Amino acid sequence: MAEGRQGAMMKKADSVPTPAEAALAAQTALAADDSPMGDAARWAMGLLTSSGLPRPEDVAARFIPTFAAAGNFAETVREWRSKGPFTVRAYHPVAHKGWVVLSAPAGVRYILSLTLDSSGLIRILTLKPETVIPDMVTWNDVEETLHTPGVQHSVYAVRLTPDGHEVLHASAPERPMPTGSAYKLYLMRALVAEIEKGTVGWDEILTLTPELRSLPTGDMQDLPDGTRVTVRETAHKMIALSDNTGADLVADRLGREVVERSLAAAGHHDPSLMRPFLTSHEVFELGWGDPERRAEWVRQDEAGRRELLEKMAGVMTVRGSDLGATVHQLGIDWHMDAFDVVRVLEGLLQDSGRDTSGTVEEILTAYPGLLIDEERWRRVYFKAGSSPGVMMFCWLLQDHAGISYVLVLRQSADEQRLIGDGLFLRGIGAKIIEAEAKLLSSGERRGAGTAAAGDDRASAGEAARR
Repeated sequence: MAEGRQGAMMKKADSVPTPAEAALAAQTALAADDSPMGDAARWAMGLLTSSGLPRPEDVAARFIPTFAAAGNFAETVREWRSKGPFTVRAYHPVAHKGWVVLSAPAGVRYILSLTLDSSGLIRILTLKPETVIPDMVTWNDVEETLHTPGVQHSVYAVRLTPDGHEVLHASAPERPMPTGSAYKLYLMRALVAEIEKGTVGWDEILTLTPELRSLPTGDMQDLPDGTRVTVRETAHKMIALSDNTGADLVADRLGREVVERSLAAAGHHDPSLMRPFLTSHEVFELGWGDPERRAEWVRQDEAGRRELLEKMAGVMTVRGSDLGATVHQLGIDWHMDAFDVVRVLEGLLQDSGRDTSGTVEEILTAYPGLLIDEERWRRVYFKAGSSPGVMMFCWLLQDHAGISYVLVLRQSADEQRLIGDGLFLRGIGAKIIEAEAKLLSSGERRGAGTAAAGDDRASAGEAARR
């Protein structure tokens, strides 16, 4: 059921290797990785180095069934090979995602990126120029790196203490922003609450119906109608794979009213921003379906929007290729401020502490989002969120002394091209966590202060004024 944490953690090197040593280590790691990711990455590297083109039957055996409709793969491989020959410089497998850093002639570097489905088939395979993230040793460096004309951004970093949240850095944390799939953290909290009440069980069976089928991310949308899955497996995919169909199955089982009540219980600063609580299916249909329906959504109040959602219930009509224009400005997304994100992550940490079965912890730690130094961190929760014009990443990291930190990075724009594919923001998160001795642990802080959880805004506002 659950994907393992193969490659999710890494050991801290004793010294900085030379480029040649790093390349040899990466090539050795890639050759030795016997996980599904390692097998897929080696096959993908073979595409770049073999003399012949891949046979259709080989492609069919490696990719998800819908990949055949994506275009002429042989032409894509020819184009990729024209950029080589390549040398493997780094290999980063993290659960169902993997990145192979390659160098080409003249020093140009590329990222071969893979995403696998839960059966080990390749869902996404891309070759793109490497996104270069500068080293950052101060929070001012972080802010300068993030500054992009036309893009709103917010950075919030806190240390969780028994007395509240110690603010390490805050830029616009109070600004409600669209967060894409981060809403699944609220679904997880609502699910745990119902399991604790005994109204839902981890081994309870959910059934996939056409009306509950959504679009990727994830892979449950590819399952046949009538597929039966446990709540445990569905919740795991909802968090680890950010599975949209899985999230909609959970939301359907809980009911909209239960989820909306959980928003206030989880500490959302203004639950009305999330009412009615949308499923991913509804966001896709509202955002990129019938434009008259979208206009009606904008005109209506909460009650009218609920009626609209009832009328539009049914099988999805939107395809992934329909997504384009940004719609978060119309309230078609899930809006939170950074304090909301911290509180829901902290709440999940508390939920895990009460869960004697270990299921909550297994789900939340299945995918840490990037390579993590296991000598530094004993626990990592991660969630990303994206939609056209929206990108966010958040981490809860706990060290071996039991001290926890939360990092929240958010971006939004009116044009998707300004946001990109997320590698930039993810890379900034990785740099901050790598530099944690300066930025998190000791904290070159923009105003240090500790506030009770309910006083986050006052504490962050004071920090920003200093």
